[in-house]
Amino acid sequence: MTGIVIIGAGQAGATLAAQLRILDYQGPVTLIGEEPVPPYQRPPLSKQYLLGEMGVDRLLLRAPEFYAEHGIDLRLGVPVTAIDRTAGRVFLADGEAIGYDQLALATGAVPLRLPASVGGDLDGIHTIRTLADVDRMAPEFRPGARVLVIGGGYIGLEAAAVAAKLGLAVTLVEMAPRILGRVAAAETADFFRALHRAHGVDIREGTGLVRLIGPGRVAAAELTDGQVIATDFVIFGGGVAPRTGLAERAGLTIDNGIATDSHGLSSDPRIWAVGDCASFPWKDGRIRLESVGNAIDQAESVAANMLGADSPYVARPWFWSDQYDIKLQIAGLSRGHDRIVTRAGEGGALSFWYYAGEALLAVDALNDSRAYMIGKRLIEAGRSPDPALIADPGADLKPLLRA
Repeated sequence: MTGIVIIGAGQAGATLAAQLRILDYQGPVTLIGEEPVPPYQRPPLSKQYLLGEMGVDRLLLRAPEFYAEHGIDLRLGVPVTAIDRTAGRVFLADGEAIGYDQLALATGAVPLRLPASVGGDLDGIHTIRTLADVDRMAPEFRPGARVLVIGGGYIGLEAAAVAAKLGLAVTLVEMAPRILGRVAAAETADFFRALHRAHGVDIREGTGLVRLIGPGRVAAAELTDGQVIATDFVIFGGGVAPRTGLAERAGLTIDNGIATDSHGLSSDPRIWAVGDCASFPWKDGRIRLESVGNAIDQAESVAANMLGADSPYVARPWFWSDQYDIKLQIAGLSRGHDRIVTRAGEGGALSFWYYAGEALLAVDALNDSRAYMIGKRLIEAGRSPDPALIADPGADLKPLLRA
């Protein structure tokens, strides 16, 4: 019996391995990660870890000895180079071949990078995805240093917040007309724009990059508004792409990630996919979710299905972002909304409720965990409260959960 092999030792891969043991799978489990450190949390990298508030030991998802104690063969620091679907084997960069009965791909996503044609090959340009990325970038965060953040999504805004808190001079450019244009309502963007500007961040929307200027190391940036600004380093937060190279070379179906059915099974009956790399059926289309919540929930579902549960994965999307003293909690997916209902909470808390007609789709809660919790439960139950009730700050929402 060759057992189960998992490629990718991030949140999804580590959760899948642990869940197999929780479900009493007795066969061999091999978890392969190309980074040299045990599986760790990624969200704190651009926040608490970069600020020096969290060490590597607290980043780890499990104590290092957990894997051996639970019979999980953890292979670190070695990439997988190929999959032989016919023979049921994966090949490692060190030349070893490992057989499998079932294979799970939890290869995650990779950050998009600036092309060399605009200076992307200069020194001093950083992305935020791995522990090594942040360790490489951390010495740049000196008080008074000038940083250019490219991209006004959550990664860019979180990096800008950390830089501002550490006393750097921060300029953030977003090519789209506004920050958070693809992921949040204008109301949420307005809140965070004002928050960042209050902390001294120079946010420039509708402004793109023409080129970065060296030589050797980045020293300035030419922007589409004609300005040339000096900078000591650059953080590129232009998004990520699903890591599908192995799957493509193995001939698996790709559709905005490794395409799976509702159970997590790829186009090969022995290969599954979970986490950021996987796309799966959602309503009348397909979706790929980049979040810790999805990585955990989907991995637990796929672990059960690998052992014969035959149960479709039902996604319950949720996300969060920490910037300065604000915790943004998001429940649901806002795509297709046609109006926003604003609700004021206690002590400056605020939430934005996304509706499509009378149907509640999502909630953005800013320092309002109660609104987030209630909204999340309503969305998961498929229930939509009267927008007028939501807009009334004096209305008690708790009875909605019992109705």
